[in-house]
Amino acid sequence: MSLTCVFTVPASRDLEVILDRLAELNSVETAEQFLGRVNDKCRRLTSFPGLGYRRDELSPGMRSVPVADYLIFYRAFEDRIEILRVVSGYRDLDTLFEEE
Repeated sequence: MSLTCVFTVPASRDLEVILDRLAELNSVETAEQFLGRVNDKCRRLTSFPGLGYRRDELSPGMRSVPVADYLIFYRAFEDRIEILRVVSGYRDLDTLFEEE
């Protein structure tokens, strides 16, 4: 059985903000390239769900993988990879996950 990659509402919003910002500051092509890199990383996660770094200090069972200057936070389940957030690696992560 193949895993699927599912984005939560917060992760979808994160990605939308990032893509809009990249398109505004750089170009639509830059935003499309970033989205392609996120999609590639998601495909890899469906094959290798333990690929990322454990982030139990932020939330039990959570992992992260880098994409450029951003981090994809996710949890692996038997049938899916659930993308929780996509945020800048420079962000205060403790505060971000305390708010949730």
